[in-house]
Amino acid sequence: MNTIHIRKFGLAVGLTWVLLYLGCAIVMLVVGREGTALFFNSLLHGLETASIIRMDVPFYEFCIGLAESFILGWLVGACIAGIYNFSLNKKWK
Repeated sequence: MNTIHIRKFGLAVGLTWVLLYLGCAIVMLVVGREGTALFFNSLLHGLETASIIRMDVPFYEFCIGLAESFILGWLVGACIAGIYNFSLNKKWK
């Protein structure tokens, strides 16, 4: 079996999380509060999100969230790759 390059996989997952974050922001901009609530209610199996959606997110907060999404995504991807690579070296019975 081949190993996964930890940094590259972390980058791929981090950038994917950034795309999801940007997609969320675009949904909020395009469909407004009611459409955003409907979208996330359907994604979360009927969990009511209207009361927690905040549409007036400042730009600096958006940028911080974007950076946090990348960092967390990178860490998750690196952990997955590291655990996968580690498991290749073990004989599981």
